[in-house]
Amino acid sequence: MTPLETARSRRHAGLIGIAAAALVVAGCSPDQESSDRTATSTVTTPTVTAGAGPSSAVASAPGASSHNQADVEFTSTMIVHHMQAVEMAELVEGRTDNAELIALADRIEDAQENEIDQMTDRLRSWGVAVPDHDDDHGEDGHMQHGPHAGAMAGMMTAEQMAALRAARGAEFDRLWLEGMIRHHRGAIEMADEELAEGENPATRRLAEQVKTTQQAEIDQMEKMLGR
Repeated sequence: MTPLETARSRRHAGLIGIAAAALVVAGCSPDQESSDRTATSTVTTPTVTAGAGPSSAVASAPGASSHNQADVEFTSTMIVHHMQAVEMAELVEGRTDNAELIALADRIEDAQENEIDQMTDRLRSWGVAVPDHDDDHGEDGHMQHGPHAGAMAGMMTAEQMAALRAARGAEFDRLWLEGMIRHHRGAIEMADEELAEGENPATRRLAEQVKTTQQAEIDQMEKMLGR
């Protein structure tokens, strides 16, 4: 076969291939195209609920934010409960030289501030108002037994907080440890209520974490008191 005949043969083969491909495309049924479009349209993407700022945007898959009133109540009240624990931890500086107590207070403050952030974002993702930190503080800026605090187990009264602020040394250590033990027991009671009635998976996991962490801290504080 001459070079010219070879070239013609290759072009002829190419045309046959193109024609065959066109027949395959044309052979696709309308039902198949409709099925492809339907499959594409059912792909879901996470939804994003914006909070007060960029850092509070919460991404969740459909159904992931399912919750009930027990979840809302636990999250709202636990934020305020944690706020008082953080305030108690902040009182340690300058009032004791007890290294173990200082380390424990630092750990409690860090853990509960992180949990406050988690719960705040969760309420915003549900479209629920976040408790105002100032709502439960008196004119002197300290946590009071306010509208949220009144219904919560283990909360320190205004008088108990005043006594704690005034104490120093061994007396401060005793008051702080006794107060934090009561506070932790109250948090565990609240966590038990959430586990009995709540349905949101993330909130229930937090309740379990509160029980485990704070019971371990209660055991430590009981030993520090010589009990």
